Amino acid sequence: MLFILSMVFAILMGLGVIMIRMKAQNYPTNIKKIILPPFFMSSGALMYVIPYFRLTGLEILEAVCVGMFFSIFLILTSNFVVKDNHIYMKRSKLFPVILITLLVIRSVMKFYLSSTIHAGELGGMFFLLAFSMIVPWRIAMLIKFLKLEKTLNQLHIEDAK
Repeated sequence: MLFILSMVFAILMGLGVIMIRMKAQNYPTNIKKIILPPFFMSSGALMYVIPYFRLTGLEILEAVCVGMFFSIFLILTSNFVVKDNHIYMKRSKLFPVILITLLVIRSVMKFYLSSTIHAGELGGMFFLLAFSMIVPWRIAMLIKFLKLEKTLNQLHIEDAK
């Protein structure tokens, strides 16, 4: 019963993220909007202060590798577009599909691993997996944003001449 409730909660959270992300595409983005989410999420690492959530070296390696692998799909579907001299996230029809697919894969992994890995360690692994997915994705977004911003600024300088 607890597992089913956690799955329903995860699905609702995933749908919430998709809705927030789709709304965010209607507003210009900036550096703060790109880099702050990983900083806010990093406070969750305080869970590792409690021994219940601590991971072995192999569990850390597994979670980081899977998270970085998943980030590739987010990086490939996150691009920017310039409208009215502002930078917006480009709408991607694949992005919601990828988020839902990652949620399903994560849920299946959680179900499968819950029989072999302690619940606290599993929670710690999935937090680290998510963090390892978000950080490379946001770094790639920042690099793309800065390149586009530089190009936009150069066009403004040329137009001013």
